Amino acid sequence: MTSVLYDAPGPRAKQRNVVLTIVFFVLLALFLWWIWRTMDDKGQLKWALWEPFTTSQAWTTYLLPGLANTLKAAALSMVIALPLGAALGIARLSDHRWVRVTAGTVVEFFRSIPVLLLMLFAAAFYVSSTDISSEDRPLYAVVTGLVLYNASVLAEIVRAGILSLPKGQTEAALAIGLRKGQTMTNVLLPQAVTVMLPAIVSQLVVIVKDTALGGVMLNFTELLNARSTLAANYANVIASFIVVAAIFIVINFLITTFASWLEGRLRRGKKSTGVVLGAATVAGTEATGAGGSI
Repeated sequence: MTSVLYDAPGPRAKQRNVVLTIVFFVLLALFLWWIWRTMDDKGQLKWALWEPFTTSQAWTTYLLPGLANTLKAAALSMVIALPLGAALGIARLSDHRWVRVTAGTVVEFFRSIPVLLLMLFAAAFYVSSTDISSEDRPLYAVVTGLVLYNASVLAEIVRAGILSLPKGQTEAALAIGLRKGQTMTNVLLPQAVTVMLPAIVSQLVVIVKDTALGGVMLNFTELLNARSTLAANYANVIASFIVVAAIFIVINFLITTFASWLEGRLRRGKKSTGVVLGAATVAGTEATGAGGSI
């Protein structure tokens, strides 16, 4: 069996692939064993370092509140950045030059600045120009920085997704009398969603991880910042890092799994049923429609 992208492997290629797979797993097992031995030699596998994670105090006092702040900042950033990025991406395709140039300038400007600097600028702005309390200021600064940067990146994803569609889609929509706005909302965007979804999900994962930058520079009590407090109290730096890394892996895995399910559902929804209507069925449908119109 062949594919457009590659030929099916022959007997020798199959044997080579099996050998390479075995070698890879052997090397991986040796690497994991080396890590285990190194941690054991350094005393990082002692039960006293891992025992705090079996009690509720470490979770309710440190990890769960930090996780709640991480998810809160990420959710707010996603909810604001997604529609803003879509609007900027569509604006970059506008026929009006002033709209296209303005949107392009905004996107290129904020996409070129590191997200950490955007957070710091936002924090300085909120300190000097607003009455936001010092407790809420880190959250506002983190969300602002994430929204400005990720909306700019999502705008490019939306623009690229729409441009990747065949030009015939636009031409057919205009030929039946749809305006450009109707063509965008009813024809192009629904098709581009499945094309853009993997890149959008990757950016959402980036948003979740970048919330940790606020804990580093703005003292935002997100998950990684809460971990440092926990490690200072229980003296288990490596163990706390491993637990927090596992939590981030689980969260991002759930996001990508949901996105894969959603993408498959959207693709299945766009497939035709494949049913061929006979002449009698079509004639009956037309007669019913005509009777209904009378």
